[in-house]
Amino acid sequence: MRVALTREVSESLARCELTHLERVPIDLERARAEHRAYEACLAELGCRVVRAEPAPDLPDAVFVEDVAVVVDEIAVLLRPGAASRRLEVDSIARALRPFRELRRVAAPACIDGGDVLRIGRVLYVGESSRTDAAGRAALREALEPFDYEVVPVAVEGCLHLKSAVTALSDRAVLLNPRWIDPEVFERFKQVEVDPNEPYAANALRVGDVVVFPERFPRTRERVEAVGFAVRTVPSNELAKAEGALTCCSLLFEELPKT
Repeated sequence: MRVALTREVSESLARCELTHLERVPIDLERARAEHRAYEACLAELGCRVVRAEPAPDLPDAVFVEDVAVVVDEIAVLLRPGAASRRLEVDSIARALRPFRELRRVAAPACIDGGDVLRIGRVLYVGESSRTDAAGRAALREALEPFDYEVVPVAVEGCLHLKSAVTALSDRAVLLNPRWIDPEVFERFKQVEVDPNEPYAANALRVGDVVVFPERFPRTRERVEAVGFAVRTVPSNELAKAEGALTCCSLLFEELPKT
């Protein structure tokens, strides 16, 4: 059974961290409706949706991906680059504890889960304003006993690595070549976003289906044209908080209890 760990949209979402976007009004109820549609889509695709405890005073808490990396063997609790987000970690730890042994990235290292793209046994880790060399080293150390490879990737012009590239399958990626060097992913089939949709590189792979934002129809056509099944969901309000589809869940397999 695939688990999708999520968290409801906080009442304080309007105070979210912003790095590359101007602050504009966010319709809280519409954001919550978008998030419910997202959770419903995950459930329809066979995920067991598990909600972490609410965090109404933590504006970015809906973006659960940024505070943990979950592999088959363990979950690594991260130390986000934005100080305001570090209070999110302990509650996500409580939500993950029934599923995985936990490890933790210690201060002063910083790393956001939005900068970690796992494809098979390789974790590509962004060199961004939210993730530093110590954070990448800490993740490498936590995963080293389990034979994972950590590969640094320079990121320019966007918040996280997964703003610029995500996996469509184990053999294909969706990317914006203006924000990363495509040669890093030369062993994969590459689908480039439409130039008029620079933020369209963030897609969520759920099994053989690609969950994709409704607001990027041109890039959706490119993804479908190479044979991928696509399900769309609304994401306009959460995008105003620099959120994307991968940000809103932690997906992992529920392992048999021993």
